[in-house]
Amino acid sequence: MTTPAPSPDPAVKDRVYRSPMGILGGALLLAIALWLGIDALVIGTGRTPWLALAALILAVPLVSAFTLRPAVYANEERLRIRNPLRVVVLPWGQVASLRSRYSNEVVTASGAKFALWAVPVSLRARKKAARQTAAAERGGSRGGRRGGDRGLGLGLGTPGGGAGADGPVRAETDKVMDELRELLERWEDRASRSDAPSVGEVSVRWAYEVIGPAVAGAVLLVILLAAG
Repeated sequence: MTTPAPSPDPAVKDRVYRSPMGILGGALLLAIALWLGIDALVIGTGRTPWLALAALILAVPLVSAFTLRPAVYANEERLRIRNPLRVVVLPWGQVASLRSRYSNEVVTASGAKFALWAVPVSLRARKKAARQTAAAERGGSRGGRRGGDRGLGLGLGTPGGGAGADGPVRAETDKVMDELRELLERWEDRASRSDAPSVGEVSVRWAYEVIGPAVAGAVLLVILLAAG
């Protein structure tokens, strides 16, 4: 598949979505790696400093790529996905659907699929949200019965009735997917009118700024281990 040049950044401000837990975990891993690596560089003897240097060159880009780097940028015109090793730019006209199963992914009109690394699915968060929704509904039902006993029959429930007033509780990443679907629906609504914007092309770029250093570190590490 040919990869056209990325389209220029639109003037519309992006919504940015990232994983707070991924960033926190990546920062901790990098701190540990740098602490051990610098310690080996400073006090190591023989081949140890070189092995530590090669391991750092390999590990730091990969850890950063899979934890700190992932992000999703979305606006009224397009969706930009920054995954660990690729950057994908998808005009909304090229997006067929946004799916949430065991991972969140976007499906293009041509059938290609791209995972949203920055918006991971959390089954635990979904179960917690479902429990909160069920508890809010039970509270609303009890409140409705109390209201009926007073002869009002309004079924208003307790103040701030949660799911009864604002709909079911949603996990944070599911809320993000809802916002992205809303942007897609708004584009489709504009596309159905005469002032529809041009569709544009899909752009895929490999993250050579990550791949290059990681490959160099791996090659250096293999050479040092083979020479030993």
